[in-house]
Amino acid sequence: MEIVSFGKTGLKVSRLCCGTMTVGSSKWKPWVLDKAEARPVLKKCLDLGITFFDTANWYSTGESERVVASTLASMVPRNQLVLATKAFYAMSDDPNDRGLSRKHLLSSVDASLRRMDTDHIDLFVIHGFDPDTPIEETMQALHDIVKAGKVRYLGASTMFAWQFARMNHVARDNGWTPFVNMQCQYNLLYREEEREMLPYCRYHGIAVTAFSPLARGWLSGSNRTRSETDIHFTNMYGDALDREICARVEAVADERRTTMATIALAWVLSKHDICCPIIGASTASQVENNVEALDFELTAEEIEILDAMYRPRDVINDHVPNPMPRYLEGKTNASG
Repeated sequence: MEIVSFGKTGLKVSRLCCGTMTVGSSKWKPWVLDKAEARPVLKKCLDLGITFFDTANWYSTGESERVVASTLASMVPRNQLVLATKAFYAMSDDPNDRGLSRKHLLSSVDASLRRMDTDHIDLFVIHGFDPDTPIEETMQALHDIVKAGKVRYLGASTMFAWQFARMNHVARDNGWTPFVNMQCQYNLLYREEEREMLPYCRYHGIAVTAFSPLARGWLSGSNRTRSETDIHFTNMYGDALDREICARVEAVADERRTTMATIALAWVLSKHDICCPIIGASTASQVENNVEALDFELTAEEIEILDAMYRPRDVINDHVPNPMPRYLEGKTNASG
C-alpha cells in the first residue's frame, strides 16, 4: 500500500481511505454491517495496508464510531491508525444537537472521543456548511478543540468552494487553525468540484479525499439493497447520460478484462488533485478488489474516452438549500 502525504501537512496516510458508513448497526439501515460482520472487512483493510479510516457521529447514530474504533484497536496499536470522524447532522430532536455551533461542536467531539475510546481524533471534519451559525463561532470553536489536544487536524465536507474559502480565510485572519482537508463527492458521474473546489485546494495544498468514487454503486454495476433505502442512490444519479457513461465504463472493463469498479476507481486515482479516494465495502473481497485498482493503470486514451461524455449537472449540496448564511441575509454592503 502506497503511503502519501496529506496535502502540505506532515501527516502520512494510506493511498486509500476506508469509509465506514456501512459499519455500525443494521437497525439504522439494512445494508449496514453489525460488529461481527464488520470485523473481517476491517481486518482485510489492515492486512492490505489501509490505515486511514473515516467515520462520522451520524453514521448509525454513533454506533459506527464505537464499532470501527473498538474493532481496529483490538487488532493494531492506536498510533498506527489515522482515524477521522465528522459532526454536523442532527443526532437527536434537540435543536442544539446539530449544526456547527460552539455548543454542538464541543459536545460532539467529547461524545465521539468517548464512543471511540481514544484521547484524540486525527482528523475532525465538519460534515457540511451551517448557514445558521456565524463562521467566526465555528472556526474559533474548532481552533479551541485543536488547542485542547482533542483533535490533530481539521477538515470540511460537502459545501460550495466560496464557503470553504471563506471559512479558511476567517481562520487565518484570526490566527486560528485552518482546514487542511476537503472531503467531497467525486467520480465519473459527478465532477462539478473540478470547476472551483479542486483548483482552490490545489493552490493551497489542501488534501482532497473523494467519497463515493463508485457513485453509490452505479459505477460498479451494482443494485444492492442500499438502492432501496438510500434516497441519494436515485436522487443523485441514474439519468440517461449517467447510464451512457456507465455503459462506457463497462465497455472499457470488458476490453481490459476487469470490473467496472476497478475502472471507475482507477479513473479517480489517475486524477492528481485527489489525495485519497474513500472506498466503501461490505465484504472482504470488495476491499481486495478496490486495492487491486491501485496497480491498474488506465491509458491516456482510455481516460480521454471516459472523460469525454461528462456534461455539467446540478450541484449536489442538498442539505444547504440556501447557501447564503442566514445571519447575513438582508445585510447591504453599507451595513457590512
